[in-house]
Amino acid sequence: MSALVKPRALRPGATLAVLSPASAAKRELVDRGIARLHELGYKTVTGAHALVSGPLYYAGTREERVEDMHRAFADPAIDGIICTRGGWGSAELLPLLDATLVRANPKAFIGYSDHTSLHVWLQNEARLVTYYAPMVAADFARDGGVDLASWRHCFEDDAAWSLGAAEGLRVLRAGCAEGRLAGGCISIFVEALGTPYAPEIAEDSILFLEDIGTKPYQWDRMLLHLRYAGVLERASGIVFGDMRQCVVNGEQNLLERAILHSLRDFGGPIAIGLRSGHVDGANVTVPLGVRARLDLTDAENPQLHILEAAVA
Repeated sequence: MSALVKPRALRPGATLAVLSPASAAKRELVDRGIARLHELGYKTVTGAHALVSGPLYYAGTREERVEDMHRAFADPAIDGIICTRGGWGSAELLPLLDATLVRANPKAFIGYSDHTSLHVWLQNEARLVTYYAPMVAADFARDGGVDLASWRHCFEDDAAWSLGAAEGLRVLRAGCAEGRLAGGCISIFVEALGTPYAPEIAEDSILFLEDIGTKPYQWDRMLLHLRYAGVLERASGIVFGDMRQCVVNGEQNLLERAILHSLRDFGGPIAIGLRSGHVDGANVTVPLGVRARLDLTDAENPQLHILEAAVA
């Protein structure tokens, strides 16, 4: 699989389009998150339908949400796109998105959770590196909701940087692996299998998987689905997220045992605890589509090394 295109860097002064491709966001949280982005030196443009509420739980119709996406990609004054929140609805947009338009205007796409659908589509159809990273209402609106170190490493063109114990990483199975980062919210990732919008996993990928409100048996089931679908055969290592949004403290051990049970035939290293996505602390930025090395040979110093710049 060929290398993906890297969007341009997002240094202070860059303009971010604030969009809601899925569910509606609360205006006060969006306003608070935008104020924090401005404090960090970014300019923002809010999409025409980003603050619309309805129909149902959506931020406008799917046509309106696609219109906001297309406008943001086509506008030369906009440097990147950041989502307000997840929820549900991104998958509705996929048949309407214009891959030719996006490929002609590569830009950073920032979001997580339900936006896993868009990450996969942008990687498959537009051949674009994307960013599983903090969102406006969900994270920038929270005090201490953003891990600024990983955000800056990622978006300001650092060529090599690492995530480790300080970002929550722990060893479940020792070892070392290298490959392209892929993944996202596991429930969305798995649901795409068997559809025209299924993830295309490069050989020797390092999978990053996380979720919210997902019980140990559900993790076991979805990992089995990935194995039966042949996804795990193409993975060289796996990193799981924080998990505290999935289980209470008393279930953590059961969750880890369920994961190891489901992955008993997987030979690569396995880490857990990376504080990215659904977290209640400082949300870590993970670039999807770049090469990384997962080094779990030292239990006291687990490392996910990002081996190349995540932006151009």
